[in-house]
Amino acid sequence: MAKKDYYEILGVSKNATESEIKKAYKRLAMKYHPDKNQDNKAEAEAKFKEVKEAYEILTDEQKKAAYDQYGHAAFEQGFGAGAGSGGFGGFGGGSAFDDIFSDFFGGGRGRGGQGPTRGSDLQYNISLTLEEAAAGVKKEIKVPTWVTCDVCHGQGTEKSSDVVTCDTCHGAGVVQMRQGFFAVQQECPTCHGRGKVVKNPCKKCHGEGRVQKTKTLSVTIPAGVDTGNRIRLSGEGEAGLNGAPAGDLYVQVQVKPHAIFERDGSNLHCEIPINIALASLGGEVEVPTLNGKVSLTIPAETQTGKMFRLRGKGIKSLRGSAMGDLYCHVVVETPVNLTTKQKELLKELGESFKADKSSKHSPKEKSFFDKVKKFFG
Repeated sequence: MAKKDYYEILGVSKNATESEIKKAYKRLAMKYHPDKNQDNKAEAEAKFKEVKEAYEILTDEQKKAAYDQYGHAAFEQGFGAGAGSGGFGGFGGGSAFDDIFSDFFGGGRGRGGQGPTRGSDLQYNISLTLEEAAAGVKKEIKVPTWVTCDVCHGQGTEKSSDVVTCDTCHGAGVVQMRQGFFAVQQECPTCHGRGKVVKNPCKKCHGEGRVQKTKTLSVTIPAGVDTGNRIRLSGEGEAGLNGAPAGDLYVQVQVKPHAIFERDGSNLHCEIPINIALASLGGEVEVPTLNGKVSLTIPAETQTGKMFRLRGKGIKSLRGSAMGDLYCHVVVETPVNLTTKQKELLKELGESFKADKSSKHSPKEKSFFDKVKKFFG
């Protein structure tokens, strides 16, 4: 089912400002938060995740630009990667409402004054040929992501003594504001929920503790992978905040269609076209496999649809050493572009069939017309 438009989910226009998007997100997130919908928790959580996904895309300048240009395809086929080679997209980490309070109240969960936050997981979509998937291959991929700053090593400053407890929230990451009888907890405006402030921010990362970078990684693809398989690269996702560990990178496999073979698990299927003479008299024919050609014996009187099984000529199982099989499906071709002599020979053959009224040469033809005669009997 097609995904709903992110702007429609939040109820904002495509020209909405970041402030308007955040305001719409805050309103809808509070409305659908599962804690406020105990009678219909599952549906509320689904709505909440949808709202949060829309918010995360539309408040990220790079992802928003990609979405405005390509729609959801920007993240399904790869975000920021070259065409045909695969692609990258945010994968999200943790529960969809783990950091709801940090997003617009601060503290309590996620980035609020509870310390470091693990980096987000990422997903990279990679396209392989059938040959690469069958044999296994090493691939270099380029992944745009956040990495730990190599100057301050994630601290946000070169000197650890420059990181001090926030005077506004006293390290809590949140402050309380009273409105009549109600006390509203909000993210600390000074430290933005971190609980600490940096007196002399790192000049490279501006106190963030991480910087954007395109990493080049070598990925080993095991033999036997198929479309839908994922390979996990631990710690290769986005760098965490405040020195927290990085997320993971998941390489999502997509195997391209093949010109000859169709895959069914570990087995392969292909069609073998043969001429009428070979089908009638029998003989040898060369058939392709992923490891070269092999000879296949065609017995006399072979019909279209006849299937031959070549054991061990398929694909290695991903979870074991067993090899699949190759199934060859025979297709008997009607000859075309005949010479005058060839036509005369076929005509002579046809006349000989008519002269022999036993119908032993075309048993299926006789059986079919017998059934037709009976049907209209």
